[in-house]
Amino acid sequence: MRLPTIAAVAAAVSLCVAATSAEAQGRVRAGGLACNLSPTVGLIIGSRQEIQCTFTPSGGGKVERYSGHIGRFGLDLGVTAGGRMLWGVFAATNRLPPRTLAGTYVGASGDASLGIGGGANVLVGGSNRTISLQPLSLQGQAGVNLAVGVARMTLR
Repeated sequence: MRLPTIAAVAAAVSLCVAATSAEAQGRVRAGGLACNLSPTVGLIIGSRQEIQCTFTPSGGGKVERYSGHIGRFGLDLGVTAGGRMLWGVFAATNRLPPRTLAGTYVGASGDASLGIGGGANVLVGGSNRTISLQPLSLQGQAGVNLAVGVARMTLR
């Protein structure tokens, strides 16, 4: 059971890293987004998870708070107790106007847990699809699950 789970997460992370390298070209780091994830139950072909996030700009400036949700479509089995995800926020400039991160993001997603686990997501969207969210570190969570597919995140 562990080997297929590890292989699935490795494949998802590889996909995310490849997308990250291509997407990051020509962009600068505008800050970091830290999100707390609510508990979730995988519904075989999808799930929905509430999030509370804090954006910290790279060049100083006012910290912004966002709420929203992440929905996944694809293989999604199991239960998690929530967790935390850290993102690097990349844009054409490191000086973003207020509330620029509000919007919808889509991209690749993968995570797995057997007790303690992790995952990675690479998403593009926001204001006119000009923002790229890339994992700074793997998502941390607790539970028993396997999820690989397409993610859609909405921040408001």
